[in-house]
Amino acid sequence: MYNFLQGLTGHIVTPFGPIYNEARQGYNRAVQQYPLIIVYCETKHDVVNAVVWSRKHGVPIRIRSGGHNYEGYSNGDCTLVIDISRLNRLKINECKNRLYAESGVTNRQVYRFVGSRGYPFPGGTCPTVGVSGYVLGGGWGLSCRILGLGCDSLEEIEMVNYKGEIIKANRIVNSDLFWACRGAGGGNFGVIVSMLFKLPPKISKVTLIEIDYLHVNSQEQKRFLYVWQKWLKTADSRVTLISRIYNSVNDGLSMLVRGIFYGEPKEAKKIVADFLRFQKARYNFEYLTFLEAVTIIGSVYPSSEKFQSVSRFVLKDFNSDEISELVELIKNRAKGSGFAGLSMYALGGKVSKVKTNDTAFFYRKASYIIWLETVWEESRYAEDNRKWISCRTPYLESVTTGSYVNFPYKKLQDYLKEYYGGHVKLLKKIKKQYDPFNVFTFPQGIKGKCSYGYPIAVAPYLPELCKEKIMHQTSDVRCRGFRYVSKRNK
Repeated sequence: MYNFLQGLTGHIVTPFGPIYNEARQGYNRAVQQYPLIIVYCETKHDVVNAVVWSRKHGVPIRIRSGGHNYEGYSNGDCTLVIDISRLNRLKINECKNRLYAESGVTNRQVYRFVGSRGYPFPGGTCPTVGVSGYVLGGGWGLSCRILGLGCDSLEEIEMVNYKGEIIKANRIVNSDLFWACRGAGGGNFGVIVSMLFKLPPKISKVTLIEIDYLHVNSQEQKRFLYVWQKWLKTADSRVTLISRIYNSVNDGLSMLVRGIFYGEPKEAKKIVADFLRFQKARYNFEYLTFLEAVTIIGSVYPSSEKFQSVSRFVLKDFNSDEISELVELIKNRAKGSGFAGLSMYALGGKVSKVKTNDTAFFYRKASYIIWLETVWEESRYAEDNRKWISCRTPYLESVTTGSYVNFPYKKLQDYLKEYYGGHVKLLKKIKKQYDPFNVFTFPQGIKGKCSYGYPIAVAPYLPELCKEKIMHQTSDVRCRGFRYVSKRNK
């Protein structure tokens, strides 16, 4: 078996080491997969060697950074997982306002690095998400309405291609690949090993916005959705919010608003005044450094969850009947579910200023992303919760358009159209040019499943892998705990 591994470099984990613990790491603990080998790459050339090795031995590749893919596409059974989390060096050129980041850095690492120097960054909300995966799928975050999506700040990438070569892509060199990687790049064209970003101007402080509405009723949730869509039409581009209606074991029917305003609290209160008029609104506005604000927001995320979700883009206002139906979606939780929610992620502002065809991210004109989710603790309730999502998805699809690739859902009927809209044809052309043998793929890849079968050298070990799958079960974990305004103000 170990002769079989010759040619790989970096830290290698095999089925005869702690692979089962490593393979189960990730945000969605409901996804269970067992790769053949995990290579923790410490240099770009470790990535090169892994790609060359995979082609030589016919082992399908998966690419993993933060391990946060909701459907587990950064992992896979009997695959070679190229883990780039140790490629995490950062450099800054303040004269040119440029940030160089290797592809394994997380939101937390980037925030600490640039925030300590006074810069904000258009990253995501969860601190352990890999920035490369986040950016390559577009990159929604709580600065997007003022700074744009994560991919809008991207200036250049380095990528290991199917030949094992390191190539660059920017607006001049391999410009079509650069276009594709800003919205459709995650796992489709190669392994990104570094990124160059344009940094936004420095800022001293921002306002963290937190509003809670605990133990409300369905009527209040309907009113909340109506206020949300009306407010967003004319919202100041300096503010980006997440809003949510939810149903949890502890809070029953409740609501919340979280966000960042690039300005002072007094002005922030005026801008979000519509949300403060609800009777049960409890709020907190804090004037903090950007780093302090994103650290507080990131603190609500657990190390892992068992959940199922589906995302959609909203391009039109919902009428009263549609709002009623949306509220009904979460009125009854699935069996074993501790939390069911409908979240809204604000778009517009600078996101919509970029033309639809300027990047592969297609849904520039959407008002917001809507996300239906259920969370459970005990493994025996997994199927009940998945069915809960699948039963509600058809209605959500009927009143929305498309799906966000960074919040994937494996049961989409035409996933390419849902994720990439009118860009599918061009993306297929670029895929054929830069990965003609479909070396880089996954179940919802641009060209679908890899043609590789299990190599002869692996075959003797498959029975052991299948046996171990049954023996190693994931322990149950607790679902998300929210930071409530009322708790913070005690």
